[in-house]
Amino acid sequence: MEAVRLQAAHSQSDSSQSASPGDPLARGWAALPDSYRIPDRAPSLDEALAYCRHLAETHYENFHVATWFLPKPLRPHFHAIYAYCRISDDLGDEVGDSAAALALLDLWGRELDACYEGRARHPVFIALAETIRACSIPKEPFADLLVAFRQDQTVTRYETMQDLLGYCRYSANPVGRLVLYACGEVNEETREEKFRLSDATCAALQLANFWQDVRVDFAKGRVYLPQADMRRFGLSDETIAQGRATEEFRALLRYEVDYARALFAEGLPLIGQVSRELAIDLDLFSRGGLEILRAIERRNYDVLSARPAISQRTKLALALRAIGGMALPFLRLGSRPTRKVA
Repeated sequence: MEAVRLQAAHSQSDSSQSASPGDPLARGWAALPDSYRIPDRAPSLDEALAYCRHLAETHYENFHVATWFLPKPLRPHFHAIYAYCRISDDLGDEVGDSAAALALLDLWGRELDACYEGRARHPVFIALAETIRACSIPKEPFADLLVAFRQDQTVTRYETMQDLLGYCRYSANPVGRLVLYACGEVNEETREEKFRLSDATCAALQLANFWQDVRVDFAKGRVYLPQADMRRFGLSDETIAQGRATEEFRALLRYEVDYARALFAEGLPLIGQVSRELAIDLDLFSRGGLEILRAIERRNYDVLSARPAISQRTKLALALRAIGGMALPFLRLGSRPTRKVA
């Protein structure tokens, strides 16, 4: 009920959100749920926590499953972090208007600044302020995500894999670092090594999603396959537009899938360096990413005629294997030596 009452409170919003229809902010908010808007009054912490919990539990099934394995006191922190990431992503990706998206992301960035200054009004930032305080999280990873979402409005192609990994440094890697902070896994002695391994895992997950969604992203005007790799295999945007997985396209996808798998392997040792509860989540998400790559392989690298998907039955099996790996370490991902990506 708290979440419902709070959403109703968003029917009136400040002047920065209710300008004339031609204003980019007005166009942006009109394309999004009313509950995303910044309310006139700051909600209570309990209302804000309920808002974030509702958003997390109704928007992403895999996230909801993953939180089962976390200690109960940590769940509100994960709900707040997820809510921030979810709305940030939607501000950039669900508006369909670059000028409006950039205006919204700038407003969201100012609300992030306000959060660190103790004057935020949006429920996400009310809840997030408590997480930031309890977990000593710096602003950088939150701000980095906004860099990526802004970049999505202006950059639609990446020349090399290194350029694409540079994008992942802002779009994916901050999420893993936020998780480490929230779980109390960041300290001076191990921080850099854990960040390195986490970055490898997060970038690998991002690449797996890119390879899974080539056709979906193309419909949004974006191609994440490195342009240099496409030329090397004799491909252009026209191949994607035709929706036909040629022999050359399959060879390119095989090459990119192998790269992502090696990146997963580089990050797997992190599973053995964190708490048991977080290890289950890391194992689960790594297994999920690797399963996406296997799904692509099972389609003989044809991601153009249909999107490779993972069945509910497979997802359950992956979760059970992740739990089993904690009870029986020899079943754990990363229990064998792995090679580093060149």
